[in-house]
Amino acid sequence: MTQPADHVPLGTNNPEQTSLRVSMIGNLWMAGAGIWAAALSNSQAILVDGLFSLIGFVAAFVAAKVSQDIARRPDRIRPFGYGADESIFTTFRALTLLGLVLFGIGDAVWSIVSYLRGNDPEPIDYGPVAIYLVVVGATCAILWAFHWRAWKKGGKTSDILRLEANAVAFDAAMTVAAGGGLFLIRYFGDGLLAPIAPIGDALIVLVLCTMAASWYFSDFKAGLDELGGAAAAPLHYTTVREAIREPLAKWGGTVVDLAVVKTGRSFLVLLFVDPGRAVSAADVEALREEIVRELRQKLGYVEALVALAEEPIGETTGQR
Repeated sequence: MTQPADHVPLGTNNPEQTSLRVSMIGNLWMAGAGIWAAALSNSQAILVDGLFSLIGFVAAFVAAKVSQDIARRPDRIRPFGYGADESIFTTFRALTLLGLVLFGIGDAVWSIVSYLRGNDPEPIDYGPVAIYLVVVGATCAILWAFHWRAWKKGGKTSDILRLEANAVAFDAAMTVAAGGGLFLIRYFGDGLLAPIAPIGDALIVLVLCTMAASWYFSDFKAGLDELGGAAAAPLHYTTVREAIREPLAKWGGTVVDLAVVKTGRSFLVLLFVDPGRAVSAADVEALREEIVRELRQKLGYVEALVALAEEPIGETTGQR
């Protein structure tokens, strides 16, 4: 297998690696701040937020290694390259976050049930919460900017950076919502919100985690689809069809079937063509190489296979 012509090995100065190193530092800092603030304030919402950051630190550490591995050239062990490692990482990253979300939901429900049974929760100290909001909010904004900039520099192909940017954006939203909700309960706890004030912290966790569950489940499902070899999104099929139109028009022949599979940031394109004439292996290889050049300009990491056929291969290919 050939390697993309524009491929640049991932080294210490690679924007993705830099962004992930910054993410490790930022998430470790936020995790420490969250655990500290939760211990001083007795807030479940802040503790869950800190645990998200702790998982973010571990994930960024693993992601840095994965982002180096996926740049390795195809070999006899992995003839289609190491792009699947990115899908494996993003799938289990989403699964880990989903597990934390479900833990947060269970813990919040238990707190609410405990209160309904007559057990009053510990009062919340709002001083550490205010400091935590300012520090973590600013850190999240910086991390998101690093991820977005690196993702854009990389041609918007990195699922790792996309997921990390989404995770830090949710972390920021959760931090603001948790802190804002706690202060609303503080100021209106003797009036409008009096009925829910004692369990307001648990309710905030329950609402935020329920909202996040659908988000991370969607990422988890998308990763499983890629690992299972599901067809790429319709947008990618459209891009492939546009890219192969000119090379095929010059070469001659008709496309009878097409399959596109996305794995991480790499794509595998299977093109079945009826040449309508006798062709040599050199003719087919020339077409394949030109198609690969066109596709790599639009999709990045791409490998393509061209086969001769007179009829569609199966019911599932070329449907998109």
